Amino acid sequence: MKHLSLVTAVCIATLALAPSAVLAQQKTLYVAGYGGSFEKTIRDEVIPAFEQANGVKVEYVAGNSTDTLAKLQAQKGNQQIDVAIVDDGPMYQAIQLGFCGKIEGLPADLYEAARFKDDRAVGIGLVATGLMYNTKVFAEKGWAPPTSWNDLKDPKYQKQLVIPPINNTYGLHALLMLARMNGGSEANVDAGFKIFKSDVNPNVLAYEPSPGKMTELFQSGQAVLAVWGTGRVQSFANTGFPVDFVYPKEGAATLVTTACPITKPNPSPLASAFVKTLLEPKTQLVMLKDYGYGPVLKSLVVPPELGKMAPIGERAAKLYTPDWAIINDKREEWTKRWNREVER
Repeated sequence: MKHLSLVTAVCIATLALAPSAVLAQQKTLYVAGYGGSFEKTIRDEVIPAFEQANGVKVEYVAGNSTDTLAKLQAQKGNQQIDVAIVDDGPMYQAIQLGFCGKIEGLPADLYEAARFKDDRAVGIGLVATGLMYNTKVFAEKGWAPPTSWNDLKDPKYQKQLVIPPINNTYGLHALLMLARMNGGSEANVDAGFKIFKSDVNPNVLAYEPSPGKMTELFQSGQAVLAVWGTGRVQSFANTGFPVDFVYPKEGAATLVTTACPITKPNPSPLASAFVKTLLEPKTQLVMLKDYGYGPVLKSLVVPPELGKMAPIGERAAKLYTPDWAIINDKREEWTKRWNREVER
C-alpha cells in the first residue's frame, strides 16, 4: 500500500509540475473563417504546423463573414469561437460590439490598411473586388474582355451574370461602385439601387453567396461573367479553369481580410498566436500563391510569378476604400431594400 501511495504521489507531483502540457493536449482552439478554397488553404498549410507546435487541436468553423458575426452575437456572454476571420466591414462591427481582444506584438512593418484601432484586429490579406470572366467563352464568341462596371448592364450577358448578394462584401462593393459612378456615395446609394433594378437584374442568373456554387455555375457553362474578388478568382484559376480577373477602369474596391482573437473570461493565449501565424512571411506567400491575397507586410519580397492578380504595388495604391462607418450604420436598411427591390 505504501508503494502504491508513493507512485500515486509521484504522478500527482508530475502533473502539478506540468499542467500546461496536460492542458495543451486537451485544449481545442475554434477558428471561424471563410469556406471554400480559403478553408482548404488554412487546413492544409496553416493548421497542421500550428497544432504540432502548440500541442492543440484546431477546429475550423466555415461560414461567410455575416454568418460568423451572427454566431458571435448569438454566443455573446458564452463565446465558443476563439479566432474570427472576416471581411473588414463585419470586423469593424465586431470590434464595436466588443468581441475582439487586443493583439500584442504585431509586426512593425504592417501596411496602414491592415491596422485596426487599439490592435483589436489585423488585416491578413488585401483583396480587390472587380470582374471575373470565362476567357475561353469570350474568345469563342469574339467578345472583348470586360473593362468597366458598366459591363454588368450589357444585354449580351443576359442570364449569364453572377453577383453575390448585398450581405456579401463583393455584392455590396458592386452596389457602391455603381452608385459612385453615377453621382452617389456611401451616404446616397439610390443610383446604385436604380441601376441594379433596371439594368443589371435582367442579366443576373443568380445572386450567389456560396463560392462553391459560384464556381459550379461557371464550370457548367451557365455563367460567363461575375463580380468577385482577386482571392477567389486566383484560387479558381489555379485549378486550371479558364478565368481571369479584371480591375475595372473606374477602380476596384478594396476588401481587407481580417482576423481577431475573441474576448472571453479566460481567453486562450493561442488565439493571438494563431492570428500572428497568419502574418508570418511564409504564410503570407502561401496565401498569395493559393489565394491571390496582397501581402500586408511592407518588407515582404513578392516573386513576380505570384503577383499576377493580387493588389500589389500600383494596383493596391489605386484601390477604392469604402467608408465602413457610414456603411455599417446603413447596412441593415440597405439589405431590406435590396430584398424588396432587387433580389425578389
